[in-house]
Amino acid sequence: MRKIIIASHDRMAEGIKETLNYITKGIGNVHALSAYLTNTPVKEEVKELLGDVGEEDEVVVFTDLLGGSVNQAFAPYMTHPHFHIIAGINLPVIISVLVQPDDEYLTADQILNAVNEAREQLVYVNDFVANMPKDDEEDE
Repeated sequence: MRKIIIASHDRMAEGIKETLNYITKGIGNVHALSAYLTNTPVKEEVKELLGDVGEEDEVVVFTDLLGGSVNQAFAPYMTHPHFHIIAGINLPVIISVLVQPDDEYLTADQILNAVNEAREQLVYVNDFVANMPKDDEEDE
């Protein structure tokens, strides 16, 4: 089983999960962890969320900030043989991982490819539009 976890400070994870469900029609085993909304320490929330993960399961965690406390709370679990953490949440990377076939474990190359494709989606649109080729037919 592949478990996808979106984890953030405050409610960002919930919002991303809702948007993801809207776009993908709710496919996949996706969970949101919105840290620091209660008095429960984030490490305890992570432990509870991962409580049903077995040795044969795969977990892909998307966190909001590299090195942030939410990201750090998942780091001790990287000893699990099929545990991946990706920092810097955006929808393209989550969708790319979510649509991968789940009958085999994800490879490092698949994850790196998803991250690289997602980086290409981070664009300053003003500059992108300003540098688009002009259509010659508009001049006629």
